[in-house]
This record gives sequence, structure tokens and C-alpha cells, in this order.
Amino acid sequence: MNLHTTPHTSRAPRTTRRLAALAAVAAMVVAGVQAGSAVATPDDDARTTAAKPATAAALGVNPAAQRATAIKSAQAEASSAAKALKLGGQEKLIARDVVKDARGTVHTRYERTYDGLPVIGGDLVTHTTAAGKLKSVDKATDRKIAVASTTPKLKAAASARKVIFASHGGEPVLAWEAVKKGVQKDGTPSRVHTITDATTGKKLHSYEAIETGTGNSQYSGEVELTTTKSDAGFELTDGERGGHKTYDLNQGSSGTGDLVTDDDDTWGDGTGDDRQTAAVDAHYGAAKTWDFYKTALGRDGIAGDGKAAYSRVHYGENYVNAFWDDSCFCMTYGDGEGNKNALTSIDVAAHEMTHGLTSATADLDYAGESGGLNEATSDILGASVEFFADNASDAGDYLIGEKIDINGDGTPLRYMDKPSKDGNSADFWDENLGDLDVHYSSGVANHFFYLLAEGSGKKTINGVEYDSPTSDGSTLTGIGREKAYQIWYKALSVYMTSTTDYAGARVATEKAATDLFGADSEELKAVSATWTGVNVK
Repeated sequence: MNLHTTPHTSRAPRTTRRLAALAAVAAMVVAGVQAGSAVATPDDDARTTAAKPATAAALGVNPAAQRATAIKSAQAEASSAAKALKLGGQEKLIARDVVKDARGTVHTRYERTYDGLPVIGGDLVTHTTAAGKLKSVDKATDRKIAVASTTPKLKAAASARKVIFASHGGEPVLAWEAVKKGVQKDGTPSRVHTITDATTGKKLHSYEAIETGTGNSQYSGEVELTTTKSDAGFELTDGERGGHKTYDLNQGSSGTGDLVTDDDDTWGDGTGDDRQTAAVDAHYGAAKTWDFYKTALGRDGIAGDGKAAYSRVHYGENYVNAFWDDSCFCMTYGDGEGNKNALTSIDVAAHEMTHGLTSATADLDYAGESGGLNEATSDILGASVEFFADNASDAGDYLIGEKIDINGDGTPLRYMDKPSKDGNSADFWDENLGDLDVHYSSGVANHFFYLLAEGSGKKTINGVEYDSPTSDGSTLTGIGREKAYQIWYKALSVYMTSTTDYAGARVATEKAATDLFGADSEELKAVSATWTGVNVK
């Protein structure tokens, strides 16, 4: 996994050639990434201190055009990279993303195929210095990708696709992946992926692909909206943010719906009685999340390509949920009980958009511990967006869904300072955590983020009282929210893979903190101590 050691030429000429080849690949990729404000250091490994990052530049600002060029360069050299990494002759790499950070390190994310078949759990990320030296490789699996035959013994449904399943530590096997579409109990669309052994028929894995979670808005007060003039008046199309559009499904459950329009560019009345109000909240939440990604993370949209998703409001009848769907690249919001309390508060909107961001980066498998980390990432950045928006009508807090009253008693959906207050979520890691629903196993990472940002014990923030415990009774001092979300996002975007679990998340965030703040930094020490404080050791 880690190819950090520099080989001695006389003893390992083949290894030397492999590393030289990968360095050449890195050089090609670097040429495709805009230098921007990035500062390269001659030897990343020798650097033990770092200036504290004040902006997203520390995370690697890669505008969409430069990112596309870098990915194209990485793909052109993918064959050489595969050989340098000693992959088998039947394996090929597909470049998904390239990030060059402020230190000049290039992080290239790949998916794998084997004999032309997708390898589920075969993703990996290479990390090379500005000088082209390979530092390390993070893999979703360390297993050798190989199967005896790619001819299945068992037939599958016509719609199933043939894959190599190498996820979650098992031996790679030839498998069938089938997708069953339907509706969940609460009315949410369902798209369950089930993977079965193509030789024995044994079920190997399954997961749900639908990830849940001037205008007058219902939750954020009077807000400014970016709209577009049309022949008929105005429409909710944001030309400043990738062309994001907001549609009205009119209580339907399929299709795009009708683009929301208005005669005078004054939208909604701040209540659920006006159909435009939900659209105002969704449009505003999408804009603020886009701005946070751009300003705080240096990311050009959800997928980093400058293209917007779209929002759909008024989904179904009395639908008490919201969800992200990769297949439409869109966010969808129900109107709640009585169709009067749409689930469109800013933290919910940011939560759903961030599912798209996770899919475009680490693509954390939506099951087990990785699924909990997926959900937590949406809560973490959702809360961060709420603070970033700095809206007096919905001040930043570490509560999830506190405005939408989904429980009907005025309580939030989730608490980050002590997740177990919701009656289901876990405060601390234990060996059974992966058996919980992903919305509850997310509690450990949510708790980690709160403790890292704010520290343990009692405090009041924006009028909200918190009291956060640790598993070992230790006292933790926070490093601040900005540093905390920078560390989490860097870990997600360049170190986590589809199979990352809580132990892997600790390693990924420690690497990210080292990159951003240095190997001797207080921030790195805080990350390690905080993980210990939630029993991830």
C-alpha cells in the first residue's frame, strides 16, 4: 500500500523503473493542474511545521477547466501508472479526480476494471510530491484483484451487470450486481443494489442508493435570490452558480416537474401556504452551499466541474423527508405532515447536496461504518454551511434539522454534541457500530467533529447550550470549526476510499491534519486525542 521507500538502484532496478514511471505520470498530471496560489515545497516529508491555512487555497483550489485537463492527463498516463503500481495485466485504471494542494502534492483518484469489468472496492488514490516522488497510495482493498474466470456459472436478471466484488476486505469474486427499484415505507424512492456471487449465488452485499437526508423563505427569513429574466417574467435559475434550477413536482413523485416562475421577482410569503416558499428555501440553500464549497473548500460545485445539480420541491403527499439521487444529480424535498412544513431548511439542503459531493470524492459505501461516515459528512458540512450563511433567522448550530420539526415536538433530528440524545445514535465507537442504521452510526463522526471544533464540556454557542462528553473522561479543547471542516474535507477528498471505516477515518484525518498544519502541530495532536475521546483508537 505504501510505496514511500526510495529503492537502492543496484539492488532493485525494476522497482526504480516503476517509481520513475509513476513520477513521470505525476509530472504529466501536474502539468494539467493550475498552479494558482499553491506553494510547492522541495521535500514534503521533511516539512514538520506549516502555516495555518486561512482560506480554501490550503485544500487545493482546482477550477473546473484545470481539473478536467488534469483528469484527462491522468487518464492518458493511466496505463503507465498501473504498471508502476504493479497491478495485474488485466487491470486498468480510470482517473476520477485530481487535486493539487497548496504544498504541491498531487492526489489522483482512480477506479479499477478487471478484464473490462468494474471492480467494486477497487478504488485507490496516489499521492505524489511536487517533485514527482510517490509518497503513498491509499487503496480500498489491499487484496490482489484476480479471479479464476470471468464466465459466471449462474445466470442473472437481464438488467444485472457483471462485476468483480472486492469490497470490505474479502477475496475478490466474480459477481452480479442487480438494482431493484421501488418505494420505501416513508414514500422515499428506493434503489437497492444487491451483489451476489456469480458462482455460488450467495448474497455478498447490498445498499440503498437513495441517500436521505429577494424571496421570503420559511426558515431563513427574507433572503436574496439569484434568478433569471425570461419572456414570461422570472425563473428560479441561478446563472451565477452553474445554472442551478428549482422545480415544483406538484405533489408528484417522478420526473423533473415545472420550473418555478414568477411575474415580479418577489417570491413566496414565508409560510407553507404559498407554494413558492419551499422553492425559495431550496434555492437559497443550494446557493449558500455552492458558495461554501467555493469559498471555504475551493470546490467548483458538487462534482468540482462547475456544473449545478437541481432541486425539486413539493414531492409526494405529506412526505416527511428529503433525499439526494445520483441518477438525476438532484435534491428532492417533501412538504412534511399536512404539506405545510417543507424539509428545506439550509442545513437539510446542504446535507443533501453533500451526499453528491461524497459520491464525487471518496464515494463512501452507503452501508456499515462507511455508510455512517457518509451520513456524518453530510451533517458535518451541513452544519458548517449553516454557520457560513450567518443568517439571523437560522443561526449556525450543531443541531441537524432543528427548524423542520420532523419529530413533531420541536426537537432536532440529530445532535452533534451528544448524538445519543436522539434516542438512537451512538456517541462512541464499539465493535457493533456497523450494524446500526447509517443515520445512527454517523453519530460517532458527528461527535468527533463537534469535539474537534468546540471541545468537551458545557458551553453556549449562538444561544444554544451544549454539553459534550468523552468516552474516557478526558478534557478536550477545540481547534475551531474552520480548521475542523478543512481537515474533514481534505481527508474525504484525497485520503478516504469507498470502504473507509472509523479506524480508516482516523488515519485519513491525521494525514489531512499533517498536510494542512504540520507533523508537530497542535491540530494533529487534537485530531488524535479527539478520536481517542470517541473510542476510535
